[in-house]
Amino acid sequence: MHAHNPYRPDLASIREVVQETANIKTLRVVFEDESVMHNFSFRPGQVAQLSVFGVGESTFVINSPPTRREYLQFSVMRVGEVTQRIHQLNAGDQVGVRAPLGNGFDYENMQGKDILFIGGGIGMAPLRTLLLFMLDKREDYGDIMVIYGARTPHDLCYQYEFDQWQKANVNLVLTVDNEFPGWKERVGFVPTVLSEESPSPHNRVAIVCGPPIMIKFVLFGLKEQGFEDSQIITTLERRMKCGVGICGRCNIGAKYVCVDGPVFSRQQLSEMVNEL
Repeated sequence: MHAHNPYRPDLASIREVVQETANIKTLRVVFEDESVMHNFSFRPGQVAQLSVFGVGESTFVINSPPTRREYLQFSVMRVGEVTQRIHQLNAGDQVGVRAPLGNGFDYENMQGKDILFIGGGIGMAPLRTLLLFMLDKREDYGDIMVIYGARTPHDLCYQYEFDQWQKANVNLVLTVDNEFPGWKERVGFVPTVLSEESPSPHNRVAIVCGPPIMIKFVLFGLKEQGFEDSQIITTLERRMKCGVGICGRCNIGAKYVCVDGPVFSRQQLSEMVNEL
């Protein structure tokens, strides 16, 4: 957190807007104060409160990695008033950014291990951050596998990067829920594809993010395949509100997602009140 007031957003300008899907846009922003941009640091998995002045703010993961510092990237699904207004913004418009918030991924303890990313729809956003970070430090990690699915091919984000991931020796498995004209990859729900692929749990960490129902069945599937709770990581930034532990709207038992998370292991979640 910056030394100044954590409740006050820093001004940032939108450099570029990318249309990912019909209802998801990616914003690439830079802080207007060059010293803030230069000194800003964060961990993969940490989040920001992105604000549209006069409308409100919402929580989004910083889905550009800290190894690539030319801008901060946020992917926004249009689901409510604030996100509707964000989708109306263009390059050159101004937003507020309160960041970094939350704990991020413990990538140090993942070094030397094989990595399994399992994502659904917009859930690929936090996974992308860690994936690109690991690709920029490829020698520190073992095999990397990505299982990524969505309802249709048009609902997959970051398609313009898939070739780059594969060239970096990522085993990329793409799937959609149902048959689709021209689609040549897998067909089936993500938990089903996970079961079919059946990756070994030996020396492997699984990081999961997507719709709650997908996460629920993926967690079951990983346990069936022999993954220990300590090997399974997920992120719950969708529950965050104020971002600094004041409003109390993201608590899970005695924990606050915005302060103690949003990244948790399955082991940590099993010790909390079952409110997920």
